[in-house]
Amino acid sequence: MKQALLVVSFGTSHRDTLEKTIGAIESDLARAFPDWTVRRAFTSGMIIRKLRERDGLIVDRVEKALARLVVEDFDAVVIQPTHVMNGEEYDKLAAQAAPYARQFRKFAMSTPLLTSVADYQAAVPAVLSELPAAGEGHALVLMGHGTEHHANAVYAAMEYVFHDMGHKNVFLGTVEGYPALEQVMDRLREHSIRRVTLAPLMVVAGDHAKNDMAGPEADSWKSRLEGAGYQVDCVVRGLGEFPAVRARFAAHAAEAVAEARGGAHE
Repeated sequence: MKQALLVVSFGTSHRDTLEKTIGAIESDLARAFPDWTVRRAFTSGMIIRKLRERDGLIVDRVEKALARLVVEDFDAVVIQPTHVMNGEEYDKLAAQAAPYARQFRKFAMSTPLLTSVADYQAAVPAVLSELPAAGEGHALVLMGHGTEHHANAVYAAMEYVFHDMGHKNVFLGTVEGYPALEQVMDRLREHSIRRVTLAPLMVVAGDHAKNDMAGPEADSWKSRLEGAGYQVDCVVRGLGEFPAVRARFAAHAAEAVAEARGGAHE
């Protein structure tokens, strides 16, 4: 039986982080599932075009990747997203994949990093394993992307889980959603924080991490916090660089692989 594991990411045009994050997730999945052929697809057409035109790097859209698998007579296909949450990009992926589902004998869609409460709880040690511990007067602030999609509630829930698991000085904010940096700064004042470590809660450390979070511009989170009197350090590493986070994606993929093996379209 020919089996394919299609790893789907939003994508990044930052080559320095691409293979350290998305590529590392794909490599770990290939090792975890040696009987499955691992393929790559991105959901961002803009990034696909930029990589092709600037670097000559070809990455398939989801539909093209699935069409290739049909033509190549794959029997079983599992899609593993590298998305953090079940937001707009995951909805788009599900819609793109739906017409192809019955073209394979076995097919399963896996889930993003933060899907269930158990995922949130497992993510806490996975994320903290690679970041400085926050103590008295010191906070770890994680920058998420944020979205107008209702899944934006994941950030507040994730912060609650950090606190519930004993990490009271970990706070989450978003670039394009709620809570924003203003709400994070309210929490910092409430907890008498003097030092802040910033890190992205994103799979890749791309433009948001390098510029919106850690950049020298006056409106970056680092600059704004320093302007408010905080000592600020930045960890510019995507979650895909964290082995324990990659293991969480592999755990999700294992569930989907088991589902695919257990069922077939007749």
